Amino acid sequence: MKLAVTGCNGSVGTRVVLAALEAGHTVIGLDAVPCSEPLASLLLRKKDEEPARFTFKRVDLTDFDAALAALQGGVEAIVQLAAVRTPADYKVFAHNTNVVISWNILRAAAELKIDRVAQASSVNVIPLVWTERKDFEYFPIDEEHPCRPDEPYGLSKVICETQADAIVRRYPSMRVASLRLSWSLPSREDALRDDPERRKNDLWGYVQEDSAAEAFLLAVAGEDGKWSGHERFFIVAPDTSANEDTVELWQTYWRHVPLKEGKNLEGRKGFFDCSKAERLLGWVHKNP
Repeated sequence: MKLAVTGCNGSVGTRVVLAALEAGHTVIGLDAVPCSEPLASLLLRKKDEEPARFTFKRVDLTDFDAALAALQGGVEAIVQLAAVRTPADYKVFAHNTNVVISWNILRAAAELKIDRVAQASSVNVIPLVWTERKDFEYFPIDEEHPCRPDEPYGLSKVICETQADAIVRRYPSMRVASLRLSWSLPSREDALRDDPERRKNDLWGYVQEDSAAEAFLLAVAGEDGKWSGHERFFIVAPDTSANEDTVELWQTYWRHVPLKEGKNLEGRKGFFDCSKAERLLGWVHKNP
């Protein structure tokens, strides 16, 4: 299919582009800055070679008309990764940028009858590393857990998810996946820290970047019938990035948080339950 990847220069965006091309898709990369070096080589083709399956457009996606124009030309699905990835100024920049870009992409998709969208959400819809008050209700955390962020980045992602709820109500043919990514890294080793306390506020979570990219492709190219409308999915590795047993981490740092009925934290199981992504998307985390 013809796939648009916004925020294509980012660490996850680059991996999505490469994975999509490997799978045989045609890709339009959209970003606000010039094409990154890892992707620039894809634009170089000799005249006697077949046309490149990757094209790049530099575009300000906070401008709705610009976003609409960039997505014209037969795009069949969108992977929406363009965003500010931290709370930034803790005032308005991350919040306003993320909310506007998400709405522009969703609304442009509706306008152009692009029915498949996978947008990057975040584990930070749950109060985690940037939040003052951690109010976990149970472990492992799943999509039923309340979202109560108190900072602009997590709030922006909650709003992006709410916007997806609205767009599919208005345009029921659309299918939108909000993928709640953990810390995306090349390998588990990159997330290891000598002191587990340094990672306690994000529950020692991570996701291998190529496995995260696969989740986005599954979300836009998955088989029909398993789900419709808008669904939220945690996309996190099934283990932690700590060398200690998970029960030890739980008892040391979060002993007041109960376990959800029927669940356990044996061995090095992670604090997130991603069974919904496996059930509906067919996604299973892989480490290289």
